[in-house]
Amino acid sequence: MENNEQKPDFLFDKANYKILLLGIAVIAVGFILMSGGGSDNPKVWNESVFNFTRIRIAPTVVLIGFGITIYSIFKKSKPE
Repeated sequence: MENNEQKPDFLFDKANYKILLLGIAVIAVGFILMSGGGSDNPKVWNESVFNFTRIRIAPTVVLIGFGITIYSIFKKSKPE
């Protein structure tokens, strides 16, 4: 009696999914760095909106995260 059970075919390898999760985590860190800087009083201007971290570093981190995610999609799977 043969076992006709098939192993599920995933689109990517395990390594691809790990890299994908890493890229999503980096994107989340970039958005967390971008957040904040608001004010409770709309008549008071908060200069921290133009902080170097929010203007330069956070968008760069988000773009790096998107690059990692794209890399994980295009990375070739190892032949079995």
